[in-house]
Amino acid sequence: MNAFSFLSKERDEGITMVLDKGLSPNFIRDYLRVCGKHIDFVKFGWGTSAVQDRDVVKEKISIYKEYGIKTYPGGTLFEAAFSKGMFDEFLEECKDLGFDGVEISNGSMDFSLEDRKYAIKRAKDEGFIVLTEVGKKSVEKDRELTIEDRIKLINFDLECGADYVIIEGRESGKCIGLFDEKGNVKKDELEILAKNVDIKKVIFEAPNKNQQVEFILKFGSGVNLGNIAYDEVISLETLRRGLRGDTFGKV
Repeated sequence: MNAFSFLSKERDEGITMVLDKGLSPNFIRDYLRVCGKHIDFVKFGWGTSAVQDRDVVKEKISIYKEYGIKTYPGGTLFEAAFSKGMFDEFLEECKDLGFDGVEISNGSMDFSLEDRKYAIKRAKDEGFIVLTEVGKKSVEKDRELTIEDRIKLINFDLECGADYVIIEGRESGKCIGLFDEKGNVKKDELEILAKNVDIKKVIFEAPNKNQQVEFILKFGSGVNLGNIAYDEVISLETLRRGLRGDTFGKV
């Protein structure tokens, strides 16, 4: 039971996805004692799992599983495998390591809608939770996408069987997707998005506090948020529960 449990209820909806950039197993064990129950997904960022020993990756995944946390490798690793014609080997390795999901993205490369559909369905057939990502890593290329483009791709992925669609925000949360150069949310684009997609199936990458506050105030404490730094999980949970000034009395 939480301290001061009479002041707030446990969260029963909304995803918190945390970015693991190479945390050690021992650190994770201690870390999850503090905030494990507030985390739903952990992404092994970009290609970080490919530069760690297999046994270490397996151990980390096993620790996360003890807390009911779903894990998946970053989309860049998928892109590296798919671009080399090694998608089958990629899925097999993900399965052997114990990952629960895979991320299908084209942030650093281009591939057809047909290939995107194939990758989603193939991963689903193998029993993975499928998260796709909409957006580009390059600021210049991402700016070429209109909000209508993003909406079409989100709905396309969901129709193909994706479980969730992540809106690219990168680790910085600036100049990408729904964020301007200062990291502020583009409210007009968010309004259009909200009217045209199933928000419960969307995960907003929101590494910065002001972005987390914006999404919580717009969609409620159960909004899905991702790319949360490991040391910001508790802070985010207080925002969700109105236990921090930014959301106090508003959620």
